[in-house]
Amino acid sequence: MEWHITDAQSLRIIDREIGDHVFSPSEYEIVRRVIYATADFDYKSLIRFSDQALQAGAAALAARSTIVVDVPMVQVGITPIIQETFANPVYCSMEALTRPQREKSRVAWGIETLARRYPEGIFVIGQAQTALSVLVDLIEQEEIRPALVIGTPAGFVGTDAVDRLKDSLIPHIRIEGRKGNAVVAAAIVNSLVDLAWQAYGKEGNGG
Repeated sequence: MEWHITDAQSLRIIDREIGDHVFSPSEYEIVRRVIYATADFDYKSLIRFSDQALQAGAAALAARSTIVVDVPMVQVGITPIIQETFANPVYCSMEALTRPQREKSRVAWGIETLARRYPEGIFVIGQAQTALSVLVDLIEQEEIRPALVIGTPAGFVGTDAVDRLKDSLIPHIRIEGRKGNAVVAAAIVNSLVDLAWQAYGKEGNGG
């Protein structure tokens, strides 16, 4: 991300107001970027990281793993920085060609289709609870083993998928409670890409 003076000033304000925390430096970088994107300090207590989530995600980005997202807003939000760094392919469930179905939503069928195609990819579910439910179903059935799952859909109904993701052995970053949206998902991905680029990208690209 290209930073300007106002960005730095805003982040300093966040650092001052957020106070004490238990995050690692890398986790904190993601949390502060989410707060910056949303102007909502509640995310300090809502973001959860599984063991090895950041390490697994960074390694997958560096390995050019495919990224699958649920809605176009996430795709639009992360594509510029992906193109400037690791150039991973990014696919959106809404664009996946699926046969018409009544049992599942279009986004859920799209995620299922792409998950079967890229079983070890990075999955970013920013908005659709149905997509997260389908993804967790496939994980529990051991049909896919994602490198990382980022799950931030707003939690009004069907929130059991987040609990099931928490209980899985898949590296993941999730939002607890009702808050969450595509903006949060994009902020998490973009900050993770920045961290991974510092760790892997510049070295791997001779910079």
